[in-house]
Amino acid sequence: MSKQAVIGEIATELRRLQQSFDAFDEAAAARLRLNRTDLRCLDVVLAEGPVPAGALSLALKLSPAATTTVIDRLERAGMVVRSTDPENRRRVLVSATDAARSAEAEIFVPVGRAGAQALGEYEPDQLAVILDFLRTARRVQEDQAARVRALS
Repeated sequence: MSKQAVIGEIATELRRLQQSFDAFDEAAAARLRLNRTDLRCLDVVLAEGPVPAGALSLALKLSPAATTTVIDRLERAGMVVRSTDPENRRRVLVSATDAARSAEAEIFVPVGRAGAQALGEYEPDQLAVILDFLRTARRVQEDQAARVRALS
C-alpha cells in the first residue's frame, strides 16, 4: 500500500475515532442526564478540581455568564459544589461531589482501564510513535480550530 493510501486510511480512522468519542460522550451525558457542555465541565472538574470558576470559563471557552449557568445546572444535578477560595474570598472554587466521583468510577474509569490494557499490547518504541502521533494530531486540530475561529 502506498504512503498516500496509508495516510488516507489514517484520516478515515481518525474520523471514525472522533465519531466514537462523540458517541461515548453522548452515552455518558445521557446516562448522567447532562448536556455535552455540562459533561465537558464535569470532566475538567473531575480531572483538575477544585477549579476556579474563571479557569472553567477558559477551559470551556465560555463566557463567565455561560459558565455560571453550566455550574448552576451541575450543582442542581448534584455533581458539583461551589465554595469560596480560602486564599481569595472573591474567587469561587468548583469541586466534584461524591455523586460525580461515583459517576466517574462507573463510566470513565473503565474506559481508562480498557485503553491502558489495549496499549499494553504495544512495545515501548511503538508507544513512543503513538504518543508522538497523538501530540501531533492534537496540535493540528488546535491549529485548525484557531484557523476556523479566525474566519469570523
